[in-house]
Amino acid sequence: MPAPLRLVLDTNTVLALWLFRDPALGTLRAAIESGEYSLHSRDDALEELRCVLAYPRFEAPALDQQALQDAYRRLLEPAPHTTSLATGAAGALPACRDPDDQKFLEIARDCGASHLLTRDKALLRLARHRHVRERFHILSPEAFVADVVVHSAT
Repeated sequence: MPAPLRLVLDTNTVLALWLFRDPALGTLRAAIESGEYSLHSRDDALEELRCVLAYPRFEAPALDQQALQDAYRRLLEPAPHTTSLATGAAGALPACRDPDDQKFLEIARDCGASHLLTRDKALLRLARHRHVRERFHILSPEAFVADVVVHSAT
């Protein structure tokens, strides 16, 4: 059996999958929860998730926030944390317009991800950058479902 694809999910993708339970992503959520894909993150991305879950507009009770975080953490394999961007051809990454999103590129690079799933326009624009496309794909979760999940199920 081949090794599962390595995925990195940005915060909004995690929210879409497990807080909002977006029906369009149900097959992706099921595939992840069944172990079909390997998820990777690191502490700063998990801290961002914790903070975003606490936003009042989501009206998520503290116990539900914690349960979602715990369930997500159980699905993860930790990625190594780098304290600064690696330099040179081996580690070069483009700079994301939103510095808060740079961590997702770094996580994908550092864990050898096959895909970074995001709806963030700044990250999606970087999909064509040569330092990205040589390493991993940046796709919306919907595109991943259409291109990968549906094809692997057939």
